Amino acid sequence: MKIIKIVLVLALFLIALALGSQNQAVVNFNYLIAQGDFHLSTLLGGVFICGFAIAWLIFGSLHLKSKLQVRKLKKKLNKLSPAVTEANQGKA
Repeated sequence: MKIIKIVLVLALFLIALALGSQNQAVVNFNYLIAQGDFHLSTLLGGVFICGFAIAWLIFGSLHLKSKLQVRKLKKKLNKLSPAVTEANQGKA
């Protein structure tokens, strides 16, 4: 399943690259500090890469947070499990 996802993302990237190479028009891009003239394909590629990096950071941090929470809860469970088994053996 992981390989299918990687192939799908790679295929989408190649399609975007192929379509972007056909857009050679120069556009005027106004950003906060200044403005510049860029090829449309370069601008689209840069925005795509920035968006991908931001999404990777956000979801990576959420994944790391959940992994740490699972690890913490497993440690807590392992700590409490011997106490429960000892209590059950004491009653028997």
